[in-house]
Amino acid sequence: MGGYTIRALVGEGGTSTVYRAEHPQHGPVALKVLREKLRQDKTAVERFLREARYGTRVQHPNVVRTIEIGQGVDSTHFLAIEWAAGELLEKFAKKNAPLPSAQVAEIVTQIAGAVQAAHAAGIVHRDLKPENVMFDPATNLVKLLDFGIATDTDPATDERLTRAGFFVGTLMYVAPEALSGEIVTPAADQYSLATIAYFLLTGALPFTARSPREMFTQLLTQPPIPLNKARAGLIFPPTVEAVIAKALTKQPAGRYPDVVSFAAALRDALLAQQADAGLLGKVKGLFGMKR
Repeated sequence: MGGYTIRALVGEGGTSTVYRAEHPQHGPVALKVLREKLRQDKTAVERFLREARYGTRVQHPNVVRTIEIGQGVDSTHFLAIEWAAGELLEKFAKKNAPLPSAQVAEIVTQIAGAVQAAHAAGIVHRDLKPENVMFDPATNLVKLLDFGIATDTDPATDERLTRAGFFVGTLMYVAPEALSGEIVTPAADQYSLATIAYFLLTGALPFTARSPREMFTQLLTQPPIPLNKARAGLIFPPTVEAVIAKALTKQPAGRYPDVVSFAAALRDALLAQQADAGLLGKVKGLFGMKR
């Protein structure tokens, strides 16, 4: 297909299949192919092509690079993107969370940089979650994936491929204002990133609903579980808890001015926490106290 040699199946979704493939010039790539049953579905094809176009608009070291958009000889639409080393952040976090404060600060800062690049290009990602982030533990490098349900920040240019009254995104990470199905602002991505940070720091999520219906209700009507009540035995300084709480405010206007401002505030609070812990350890050592 388009000169690509498929090496392995990576994953399958409702609209596409992803393979690890190789190309004589591009080397290893992730090849995303529209599912055969959707080839004649004009809306599905347009969504697929829109994802590809968004990918080409966002250029950043922490965003997977779009290499080629094309069609095979059988008219199958495909998208070739950079092969990112590592594993999905969700998989890594489920095995290792709660993660060290410095590592969370680094991961969130990198994601924020990638998301801010999208915002600067006039795009809201709308589906920020650990499943859409590649993480390489060997280098701590993050790569943002999947602009499949992204949208333009300018309502006039949005193609309105989502029906009114239906939200898009992943319920556990979606901002409350997105539940109405209206066009969201970059503040919604900030909310989702704050939820990711919460998960990395605690291994838990800010809401504990037992069903999608209950989750929907909690997101709209209840405050998130405070960071210091997320998991027994985990205690964070008030500064860290306050940063997360501000970014998880239900009203978009109450959040930080932009996603990088949130990431910077969280980084400063987390690194201050780490510095204080180190200083306390040294003081205890000087006086022969047990930790």
